[in-house]
Amino acid sequence: MGQKTQTAAAERRSESRQLMRELVNRRTEVLAIYSQLVGMRPFAPDNDGMFDLLQEFCEVLVDYTAAAHFGLYRHLDEGSERRQAVLRLADDIYPRISATTQDIVDFNDCYEEPEAVSDAHRLEHDLSELGERLAERIELEDRLIEALNRPRVVSPA
Repeated sequence: MGQKTQTAAAERRSESRQLMRELVNRRTEVLAIYSQLVGMRPFAPDNDGMFDLLQEFCEVLVDYTAAAHFGLYRHLDEGSERRQAVLRLADDIYPRISATTQDIVDFNDCYEEPEAVSDAHRLEHDLSELGERLAERIELEDRLIEALNRPRVVSPA
């Protein structure tokens, strides 16, 4: 492998590592706020603190989703990753990650207005469902991160 090729590969790896760190940091923030929100049960529509935390959660959730799509997934889609095993895995799991993205957008759309919180039972149900979808998404992302972190296997010449 020539010096230019090695330098380009090192730059791609550095960029993907940075994107992975950003994704994990945002994901950690989502999970922390999710935990705080769930800890406020039983939910009451007149609890302003709960609505404020729900709004913060929705914002962080959308930021996390955007970081994934416009960061790591775009990095892969633009051809910055060349390892076929990583690309095959990404192709395999991306439709399922995309489905969780739609669930996140739907949740955000549903709870962006204060009146949406009037049904405490529905909020509890929707948070539970979202928690399951986030767990699925995290498992898929972790598989991708693990594949990206594996060293490139170079065949002997």
